Amino acid sequence: MSSSPEPRPAVPLGAVVPAPDLDVSPAKRRFVLGLSMSLFVIGTIGSNLGPAWVDERPVTVLVLSSRNRNLLGSVPFIDVVPYALIGFGRVLLAGVALYFLGKWYGHKAVQWTEGQLGELPAIYGWFQKAIDRAGWLMLILMPGSNLVCLMAGYRRMRTQLFLACISVGIVLKLVVIWWGGKQFEDEIVWFLDAINDYQWWIVGGLFALSFLQSARKVRTSLPEMVDEIETPDGVIEPHVPHHHLGPHRGEPLEQGRAPGDAD
Repeated sequence: MSSSPEPRPAVPLGAVVPAPDLDVSPAKRRFVLGLSMSLFVIGTIGSNLGPAWVDERPVTVLVLSSRNRNLLGSVPFIDVVPYALIGFGRVLLAGVALYFLGKWYGHKAVQWTEGQLGELPAIYGWFQKAIDRAGWLMLILMPGSNLVCLMAGYRRMRTQLFLACISVGIVLKLVVIWWGGKQFEDEIVWFLDAINDYQWWIVGGLFALSFLQSARKVRTSLPEMVDEIETPDGVIEPHVPHHHLGPHRGEPLEQGRAPGDAD
């Protein structure tokens, strides 16, 4: 008589259940990668334009970037309904894009993050453990964190749980920031009035800083992004600069020879 199998332990709420590799079409992979890149670009533009536009065009600023400082700065100049709808939708869209980027690209997405930072700080390992043990709490407390959303996908948190927790977290975040903005409404208006004469100098400085920070990263990471868009099947050789390639793309040169060298 065979013994009955031992009962499986209950899975804690928010724990990550290991899943087999997902069979995702190249079109979906292209879409989520392109969406993530696009949101990063327009988010940078919106963050830099915030000091100049948040009082005159708060809706436009929040559509471009619903970062905390834009959410807070827009409170005196926008009604609660568009604030809530735009803020919720923009933060949720970015979170979902990063979640699927981490889920569908797996370790490759983490490696790309390492490349952007030069190395992966120790705190990122802590994030992975925190997501495994209490991912639901991390999302509720930090719904706008790019890293939390990326790690939630990478560690295979269930999609339904991710959407539920990030939605609750975004609502709580918007309520807290709206309340804080109302409490300090006069101070926000005073600050924006104080920098009014210099706002475009500030915007120019922010764009210059963003350009300098991104220039080196783009030179090293853009080729890999292009390769991934061209062949998003998960089987991509490490990028080889074009000047290291032979006459035919992908054909390496023999050591010590250059294109056109005679035998």
